Amino acid sequence: MRFANVSGRAGLVLDGRMVDIAEASDGALSSDPMMAADLANHPRLQALAAAVDPADWPELRPADLGPPVPRPGKIIAMALNYRSHAEEAGKAIPTEPHVMAKFPTCICGPSDDVPIGDLAMVDYEVELVVAVGRRCKGVAAANPWQHISGLTCGNDVSDRNEQFRPPVKQFSLAKSYDAFGPIGPTMITPDEVANPDDLAVSCRVDGELRQQARTSDFIFDVGYLMAWLSRYGTLEVGDLSFTGTPGGVGDSMDPPTYLRHGQVMEIQIEGIGTMRNRIVAGEG
Repeated sequence: MRFANVSGRAGLVLDGRMVDIAEASDGALSSDPMMAADLANHPRLQALAAAVDPADWPELRPADLGPPVPRPGKIIAMALNYRSHAEEAGKAIPTEPHVMAKFPTCICGPSDDVPIGDLAMVDYEVELVVAVGRRCKGVAAANPWQHISGLTCGNDVSDRNEQFRPPVKQFSLAKSYDAFGPIGPTMITPDEVANPDDLAVSCRVDGELRQQARTSDFIFDVGYLMAWLSRYGTLEVGDLSFTGTPGGVGDSMDPPTYLRHGQVMEIQIEGIGTMRNRIVAGEG
């Protein structure tokens, strides 16, 4: 199944059309887009998808799309989860996951502007984002997908100046400003792709290819991450994990190259879709 947040309402995307979940179910299912992150709702959503005629519903308009998981309880982001990114950063290949947080208020939609004010060192990071579908702790690495409700694209926008400013590095804060977490354009269930552990990811800036990789190149795959993250802390429905970015970030270019007013970041993940977010400098 493929889900969308259309003007704040939960939708099923069928044949390029938006099926309003609450309307199609005569109110039996919620209009809140967060409902799609709950695996408990998926059997009824599958039945609804089989019962409706997509031709009865309007075409999906990209401009109407909001973040498919608009209010995650927590966002756990992974550092250095691609060998290429660790190497370009001059870091040793990690032997265990390294974790950061992104504040939930950073979440925005797949075509929203990203305001940077007067910041001069803002960077992009294409990431596969995983949505937790049921409350869980101590997940078995051998079968993580039974706890995952969906996959979406993410951009871990980062203020490199604040991230590395001494005396204490501020990774979480630097990645959590308003709109520094675009996600979308839709969220798919893992069965929508042939192999959810091997998806092509890419990032372009004004059409120039900056990042390109496959998630099969993760140092720690989704199963390992789910097991590791849930060892001591409970994962809740709607929590998100940004699973890491490949090499090619602007901070590692020679010379370092940061985002400027008017530039468009294009994030694409195989089977999910493409986000386009414009950088906006100045006040506001």
